[in-house]
Amino acid sequence: MSNANLPQSITTVAARAGEQSVPSVNQPLVEPIYQSTVYSFPDLEALEASMAGQEGGYFYYRNGTPNAQSLERAVAQLERTEAAACGASGMAAISAAFLSVLKSGDHVVTDERVYGVSYALLRDELPRLGIEVSFVDALDLEAVAAAFRPTTRLLHVESLTNPLLTVVDVPALARLAHERGALLSVDNTFASPAMFRPAEHGADLITHSVSKYLSGHSTAFGGVVAGRADLVAAARLKLIRLGGTISAFDAWMTMQGLKTLGLRMRAHSGNAQAVADVLQNHPRVRRVYHPGLESHPQFKLAQELYPDGFGGMMSLEVEDASQFVRRLAGRIPLAPSLADVVSTLSHPWSTSHRALPEADRRRLDITPELLRFSVGIEDISDLLTDLESALE
Repeated sequence: MSNANLPQSITTVAARAGEQSVPSVNQPLVEPIYQSTVYSFPDLEALEASMAGQEGGYFYYRNGTPNAQSLERAVAQLERTEAAACGASGMAAISAAFLSVLKSGDHVVTDERVYGVSYALLRDELPRLGIEVSFVDALDLEAVAAAFRPTTRLLHVESLTNPLLTVVDVPALARLAHERGALLSVDNTFASPAMFRPAEHGADLITHSVSKYLSGHSTAFGGVVAGRADLVAAARLKLIRLGGTISAFDAWMTMQGLKTLGLRMRAHSGNAQAVADVLQNHPRVRRVYHPGLESHPQFKLAQELYPDGFGGMMSLEVEDASQFVRRLAGRIPLAPSLADVVSTLSHPWSTSHRALPEADRRRLDITPELLRFSVGIEDISDLLTDLESALE
């Protein structure tokens, strides 16, 4: 009688029961959540082959999960890049992208309009590591070129800036960076790959906060960096070493939202354009920021780079922002995030760009009366009725 057939105590049976893979002639339509933090190996040879990268497989949660790998494949396909690596947040992805290509003594050029936390990372954290940073107006190509130094390794911008929807010339910036031996990094969160794919225009590193349009329902949290395989591999190593791992559940949830990205973005984009068209002529609205308006400073460039639309983001200045928000309560909530299927408002002055000095916020037209509007996929007539009622 073999040891495997010997009677076991209830304690041993309870600990080991039911963990074998169940063979099946078919497969689940939706990938399961692989929540296990560790994987076993049949022998030392299999362990070594996996650790050395000679064979596929998984061994520890921080190094990757099947759910994270599925999301990485999907984002790489959508962004049309060689690879992608997931992190615990959008800022984890940006930090990993930066730290994988920068070292002490290097120099970064970045747009002065970048997201507030990215601004704080560039202003406060990178200099502590001996990395110098120059903030410039990325719309001024001559100013960008003049900011480059022999030690410049990276140029970082956002495809559509937060919150004023500035459209930077990604193809021109890519050429400028590459001519000087630097890489171009683009945060593509506001646009999503449904509207714009920076790699097709020369970008080397593309980052996203997956809690925004990629997942689309305010239920998942994470980030992703995409690009050339060697650059992504270096970023992945930073994510592993610094502990910036996305959870299997967040990766799985993002995959569920990602399935409707194209459908959602068409609805977001159409609604935002319709809202912008109406609000730009409203007497109580001082200004509307949206790339689809002829009044937008980069309207022609936006038409060239974004032929399928501009997503669901816009911003507006109204006569009394506080009262406007109160009157919309219960219909369009005030929430410090974006890209949900339901419309939301945000106040950049006190949330996303709080880290910027007040003088810089005002210089960049981020005022206390500015509201960022993440336009959802609701029926457009209902949205316009809500807005017009609140503006009365």
